[in-house]
Amino acid sequence: MKTVRVAAAIIKRDGKFFATRRKYGEFAGMWEFPGGKIEPGETPQQALHREITEELEISVDITSHIMTVEYDYPEFHLSMYCYLCSITSGNAPRLNVHSAGKWITPGEASALRFLPADDELIAILPTI
Repeated sequence: MKTVRVAAAIIKRDGKFFATRRKYGEFAGMWEFPGGKIEPGETPQQALHREITEELEISVDITSHIMTVEYDYPEFHLSMYCYLCSITSGNAPRLNVHSAGKWITPGEASALRFLPADDELIAILPTI
């Protein structure tokens, strides 16, 4: 089975986290934390900085590695490196590839339809 490596930004501000809704593809309409694929030769942190700049036109500071999620989708295995981040520049996230974005509390996260691989991360949001 093919492995896809991605980095995800868990951007925290004032006790809330920034979540985005997918605009296209198999998981269109589902929520996720922003980020994307790690390109050959990139570290997860480099990929995260690149993806957040492209997707949201902001810069983030990576505070810490939260966890690495390993999840098997029917077509591929996902390795998702999750990092706690804070915004360092950019007024507000601008949605370049998502249909929606919003700041949510950990309690609100459980009410949204997130991608299945995010379940483990959603469960620990209150502790972050």
